Amino acid sequence: MAHSHEQAIAGVTSGLISLGEEVTWKAWHFGLPLRMTSRITELDAPHSFTDEQIKGPFRRFKHVHEFSDDPDGTTLMTDRVEFQAPFGLAGRIVERLFLARYLQKLIETRNQYLVEDRSQREA
Repeated sequence: MAHSHEQAIAGVTSGLISLGEEVTWKAWHFGLPLRMTSRITELDAPHSFTDEQIKGPFRRFKHVHEFSDDPDGTTLMTDRVEFQAPFGLAGRIVERLFLARYLQKLIETRNQYLVEDRSQREA
């Protein structure tokens, strides 16, 4: 995630995170330094976990990570994101115009990084 300089800076910053624990991330998006603190609100290991913003730039942000076995023996992760931008009507317009696509691309990029990182560790 070099393009956004994403970094865990507080809470659980390495290793596994558990139910009720929090992590604070800092990153650059839209040319602005942003911080977001999320808490693990649901955990059904090894099938899924949910993190929700408790402090940050969104009015609401919920990210569900679901894991399943792929027929080829790998693990398939499905991300489900629900969010609401701040600033009322203006925020809803921004969501529709570009924020939803931006978040989708960001998650796809992060997931590609995870696949590449795993491949490098297995080599």
